[in-house]
Amino acid sequence: MRHNGPMPKESPALRALIDDRYAELIARCRQAGVPLHDDAGVAERIRRTLLASDFAFDTWSRQPQLLSPQGLERLRAASDASARIDALKLDDDEASTMTALRRFRHAEALRLVFRDVNGLDTLPDTLSATSVLYEVLLGASLAWSEHALVARYGHSRGHDGERQRMVVVGFGKLGGSELNFSSDIDLVLAYPSGGESDGARSLDNSEYFVRMGRQLVRLLNEPTVDGICARVDLRLRPFGNAGRLALPFSAMEQYYQSEGRDWERYAWIKARPVAGDRHAGKQLQDLLRPFVYRKYLDYTAFAGLREMKALIDAEVARKDLADNLKLGPGGIREIEFVVQLTQLIRGGREPSLRVRGLLPALTACEARGHIPAARAKSLREAYVFLRRVENRVQMLRDAQTHDIPDDALSRERIAVGLDLDSWDALEAELARHRAVVSEEFGEVLMPQGGRAASAPVEDVALWQRVCAESLDAAAMEASGFVPGEEAADALQKLPQAAAVRAMSSRSREQLDRLMPQLLALARASVAPTPCLLRLCRLIQNVARRSSYLALLEEQPAARRRLAQLFASSAFLAERVISQPLLLDDVLDPRIDQLPLKRADISSEIARVLSTLDEREAEAELERINEFKASTAFRLGMAFNDGRADAVATARRLAALAESVVLAVTTMAERELVAQHGRLPGEGSGFAVMGYGSLGGEELGFASDLDLVFVYDTRRAHAMSDGPRPIEGSRWYQRLAQRVMNWLTVLTRAGRLYEVDTRLRPDGSKGLLVSSLQSFTEYQKSRAWTWEHQALLRARPVAGDAVLNAELAAVRREVLSVPRDRENVLKEVSSMRQRWRAERDRSDERQMDLKQGVGGLLDIEFALQGLVLAHGSQAPLLLDSTANAALIGSCRDVGLLSDAQAEVLARAHGEMLRRALACTLDLRSRIAPRDAGLDALSAEVSQVTQALGFVF
Repeated sequence: MRHNGPMPKESPALRALIDDRYAELIARCRQAGVPLHDDAGVAERIRRTLLASDFAFDTWSRQPQLLSPQGLERLRAASDASARIDALKLDDDEASTMTALRRFRHAEALRLVFRDVNGLDTLPDTLSATSVLYEVLLGASLAWSEHALVARYGHSRGHDGERQRMVVVGFGKLGGSELNFSSDIDLVLAYPSGGESDGARSLDNSEYFVRMGRQLVRLLNEPTVDGICARVDLRLRPFGNAGRLALPFSAMEQYYQSEGRDWERYAWIKARPVAGDRHAGKQLQDLLRPFVYRKYLDYTAFAGLREMKALIDAEVARKDLADNLKLGPGGIREIEFVVQLTQLIRGGREPSLRVRGLLPALTACEARGHIPAARAKSLREAYVFLRRVENRVQMLRDAQTHDIPDDALSRERIAVGLDLDSWDALEAELARHRAVVSEEFGEVLMPQGGRAASAPVEDVALWQRVCAESLDAAAMEASGFVPGEEAADALQKLPQAAAVRAMSSRSREQLDRLMPQLLALARASVAPTPCLLRLCRLIQNVARRSSYLALLEEQPAARRRLAQLFASSAFLAERVISQPLLLDDVLDPRIDQLPLKRADISSEIARVLSTLDEREAEAELERINEFKASTAFRLGMAFNDGRADAVATARRLAALAESVVLAVTTMAERELVAQHGRLPGEGSGFAVMGYGSLGGEELGFASDLDLVFVYDTRRAHAMSDGPRPIEGSRWYQRLAQRVMNWLTVLTRAGRLYEVDTRLRPDGSKGLLVSSLQSFTEYQKSRAWTWEHQALLRARPVAGDAVLNAELAAVRREVLSVPRDRENVLKEVSSMRQRWRAERDRSDERQMDLKQGVGGLLDIEFALQGLVLAHGSQAPLLLDSTANAALIGSCRDVGLLSDAQAEVLARAHGEMLRRALACTLDLRSRIAPRDAGLDALSAEVSQVTQALGFVF
């Protein structure tokens, strides 16, 4: 907050204090011969600083030269301490070095106070500059310590003879570049590997770096007549105070793999190298990243947070710290916990969340939709206010405290310094922010109906009978699960499953708490027994993954949605059972955060791939599979619960598939270029055409992809320029095969799509990839009418933009050829009759939604017939490949009346809705007949007959 006006009115006692101290400083300057300022504005800023800080008064009293014109210029300087540390000259004498370090710290700290209380810096500026100050002090102190050890023992070297330097890792607010004014600094000291120094009196590296660490701490932490330079806390190192002062990387890795605790994961979120060998420090961070950020979503972080919160609450109660700005209810630590919990759960999957500072991390969590905007705003405002108050409390006397002082004068000084009229106003604002934080933290740590909610007694008893192996069908039926035999059998087998028997005691306790909750939710669902059977399969599948059990235990909303989903959709349930990663999408089913257009989806895929540590095809395919599965699953949930209609859902599924094909094609081309080099010419000269449901933007949840591959004829005989050059035709053949393989290969995250290439020229007898010339000749001279019907729904979906434009032009040219209307109607009708005779599964009780009379294909064939017959006179008809859009185009050019278009649009939307619903229920696209469906299909038949088709 910038100070733009006069201070609020001070009490007489406060005004007297400021006047007396200002007068004393003037006297000190005159006594020391320091030239005085003659600027009323400067005087006002000095007085404001004296109001806020006894430390400032003490520092000016000891070093009046800091009030000289040069000293005041330093106070006004916007640059941080890194701009002045090089001017600090340290000699070989330890005592004089400690004096110089402390005086430099005090002068720079005075600058921080002056700029903060006079509104010259924002809070982030102040916190960052404070962090920089301690970093440069660490750097200077470490350099002096290294110099001292090298003089006595030589340079440290690893077993390979390479020189080694200490790595100083900063934690907490130093690591996050948000250090408060009078904080201790949490450090961990490390070095790359074992070895010894190369001096005449050599030391083993373990002893060498321990001595260096002790010297570093002494320079900073030892009290002298000038005070201390920094309070150093090394208790975050492995084994705490019982551990060695400095450890090699290998020992640290082993410790965190075998001994690391949840609170240490939280601590390492903000860790970063702050002095010494920063390059090696980055390697240490990379080494320990898997400990901090797990590969999968990690809801076990809740348990660690609860343990830490319990310890803090005990300390707060024991030491009467309820009003503590940091640890008390609604304090700074609770805000940090909310953000860090999200980081730990999701940071392994989303590197954009691996941010050290609290405010940047909060912004990242908000940007990814993990913390709602309203919650983020409240937490941000509270954090900024609490940190400002905390800083002013510490600036008052340079004391490491988070407690508001008890005396009225000190309270007034803090309030007035923050531009508030009184202590009462400050106290009210504090209470408001802390109440908000407390509420938000409570919702995150213990959601309504979460772990604290008890399951119904009957379900607890039912699960106890399962564990005692005394459950029977009668008990299940009495509890609402009919038929009971199948439900009882599934439950009795669950504890005997190998994965469940192998559970740790902690995980088994989780399961015993969770199962009664799931039993209650299954019973309350629309299909109790199917829901329960699917839940049992899921639990068996995730029994070895405590993070998934933790998700279900911690998130009541996810439990409820899961039960509803498992009861209503067999298809989506099977997806979750086979890919438990989708549980996160059950927890957060929104689609408003999803990219739904092709360009946005492609950008998101690129972002997801950019988060991989290594860009290898196998890892990229797995990540694309995960992204595709998650997006399709959310679209399925939105359709299943009525948040999205059928036409929009089918269009979005097609956009997703198109983006996936584009990403896979790009990957395949990259890999092929690495092996064989590029072909001459701009672009790749390779195109992928989407036919059928993909081309027509009407993809289902389990649809395969109809693809046709085409290449630039002019490059067929060109040679690639790589280490293993091959001819163009072979290059394109391999590219098409790789795209096919990668789209269909089974990964740990599933398979992307099934692919059908039989719509290519000459069908399954033709080459997998055609040249543009042969594709064009085939379409113009040898293709059947049904193949031109298929071409109507074709569009480029990936590949070379120039070639794609040429293909689109060929499509338009072929479909613009004048045709005899009667012949078109006859041929289209004949093909439709043939398909129906071969494939229609309708009978008196049910209708084949796709093949039945008046069904989806009747609408599609009628539209295709109209376009083929009239495309030469009405070019608008060739602009669209989607049936929903073609209905509108045919109406716009007069081929359909408004009433006919309305019938076809309504029937298309409703039958597509029913067809997608069949897929979600793992049924063929066959629906029971009802009056509405029969009436709709009859209306479609009336329209097609009126248009001249005989289907």
